[in-house]
Amino acid sequence: MKKWFSLEHAAIDEFVMQSDGADMKEKQLFQCKNLHLIKIQTERLLLEPVTIQYAEQILLEYRDPVIQYMNYGPPEGLEILQSRIKSREVEMKEGAQLFTAVTLKKTGEFIGCFGLENLDNNSPEMGGWLKFAAHGNHYGQEAAAALKKWADGSLRYNYIIWPCAAVNIPSRKLAESLGGKIQKKYEKITARGTLWPFVEYWIFKNPE
Repeated sequence: MKKWFSLEHAAIDEFVMQSDGADMKEKQLFQCKNLHLIKIQTERLLLEPVTIQYAEQILLEYRDPVIQYMNYGPPEGLEILQSRIKSREVEMKEGAQLFTAVTLKKTGEFIGCFGLENLDNNSPEMGGWLKFAAHGNHYGQEAAAALKKWADGSLRYNYIIWPCAAVNIPSRKLAESLGGKIQKKYEKITARGTLWPFVEYWIFKNPE
């Protein structure tokens, strides 16, 4: 992932189009606008678009060992992180990605981030992380399943890509819990300069 159930969709006017070829592509892009307004709820979690209000918590929790297999290391500082979050807010308004903060519904406690990017592509990418204290509660599986359900109901795609280091067993189990199957194996030098053997899962849309 780059740089790190009920659905409350953004207010979108009804827009009727023919369901073929370019029209479907245009419909998808239209429906993906204003993703900064979307909220996704599960039994225990709330996923809502990341804003700078979460910057300090992300800065505190996005660190090793949680991110040892992630592509990007910890942000260089709070101002840089806030700038990146603002950039993602623009991308969500444009429909390019959905980058969410995950919180516990009962307490509002921030526990991590999950997202989908390349939403204008027929193979968007999914990924995420949870802070160390939240591990062991199956929150990651719940958050990933919620994003997958949202994608199935909102996007026209062939498959979702879930890349991860081959030794990252928790991440692999998440992909497999969504029905993902390994399609590619390769070595990758992350932005942190670490070489890892990677596996790439493809997660297909659930039959309607």
